Amino acid sequence: MGKVGIFGGTFDPIHIGHLITTQIVCEQRKLDKVIFIPAYISPHKTHKFASSPPHRFNMAKLAVEGINNFDISDIEVNRSEVSYTLNTIAELRETYEEIELIIGYDNLVVFDQWYQPDKLLSMVELVVMKRSFDKEFKNIHEYFGKANFVDTPNIEISSTKIRERINKGLPIDFMVTDPVKKYISENKLYK
Repeated sequence: MGKVGIFGGTFDPIHIGHLITTQIVCEQRKLDKVIFIPAYISPHKTHKFASSPPHRFNMAKLAVEGINNFDISDIEVNRSEVSYTLNTIAELRETYEEIELIIGYDNLVVFDQWYQPDKLLSMVELVVMKRSFDKEFKNIHEYFGKANFVDTPNIEISSTKIRERINKGLPIDFMVTDPVKKYISENKLYK
């Protein structure tokens, strides 16, 4: 296998914005595939409530099913502990030689607070999804200079807004894929 992108997150739930922006990164970076990795518990969200890891994994799996160049891994969900990207990448390096870590601009801003960022960057290329309005920011820390930026569209969909809409009984059509929408309804999530 050639060059793979790793895209991790809480995915509570995974939405169309995740898929569109990641597809653009896949094309721009000429990746053979992107592997979506739902976190068991994100190190930066240990204080927040999230749906169970199996629910979030199942939704992500449904969202990427049948999409060429997209795959899913349960590597972090199966670990049943706080998900440090460094540990995940170390394990994936046994299978993949060339790995690009895909993160959002919001994660780059706090990348200096990640677990062993220098060691992590010795194993991956850092790829940052950067919307046009992010361009006004200056280098905040050394890792800005080590990132590969890919312009991605600004899609005003967030998992938080989707959860809020469901809780209020509002529709989420066009925000998530139909299989994810059905899964949320069948499992009565976010009510």
